[in-house]
Order: sequence, then structure tokens, then C-alpha cells
Amino acid sequence: MASSFTRQITARPEHIDVLGHVNNAVWVQWMEQISVEHWMQDADAAHVDAYIWVVTRHEIEYRGNVTVGETVTGRTWIPDPPRGARFDRMIEFTGPDGKLKVSARSTWAMIDKESGRLMRIPPEVAAPFLNVR
Repeated sequence: MASSFTRQITARPEHIDVLGHVNNAVWVQWMEQISVEHWMQDADAAHVDAYIWVVTRHEIEYRGNVTVGETVTGRTWIPDPPRGARFDRMIEFTGPDGKLKVSARSTWAMIDKESGRLMRIPPEVAAPFLNVR
């Protein structure tokens, strides 16, 4: 099984839109938040210092609503090895009822902090996040 990261997030009043549920833009912020936390938790400290990630694509499916005070469980993982400078990250949020509320596939690209350029993801950077056999 690939490395995964799980975190709980509670919807606050500032997360809620005029329809009374978590705004779509907030879901994107939460996706980025747990993705970065996963990187910080599992990556080698030298890699955290040397590289940064940017999103190149989001595919999001909104399946249910979450209202103020409700807590969702966010989970993220990387299902497949990187392709050049990019990899896909899966993200799911389940509600307090256990039902899937939001699912997403995000594509991230790695940038070398020193040069500011995209770079191919080295195997040792990807290894902590993949099912290596």
C-alpha cells in the first residue's frame, strides 16, 4: 500500500458559502493543505529544503455537502510512480456520516528551489510515497 496521510478538518463559519455549506474554493485549500502536510511528514528533510511542488491540474468531484461545525476526514496518497516532473495525488474527504463528500485527482509538478525550474522527480524523492517492491 502506498504511503497515505489522514487529517481531520472542522468547517468554520468562514468556510461556509451563501448556500450554507463548505465553499468549493475551501475544498481546494484543504486539498493543498493535506497534500503539503503529507509531503512534510514523509519526505526527507533535505528534499523538503531542495524542492517545492505546484499544482498543474485538479479534477474534483463534489458528492455531498458539509456544514459549519462538521468535521471531515481528509486522506491523500500517490497511487502511481511519477512521470517526469509530475505525479498524480488522490484526495478524498469523508463526512461525519462516513460518506464520501469530495474526491479529487490532482497533478503536481516538482520545482528545484535553487533554479526555479521543473525537474524530473528522482526515485529517492518518490520512494517514501510509493509502494516500492
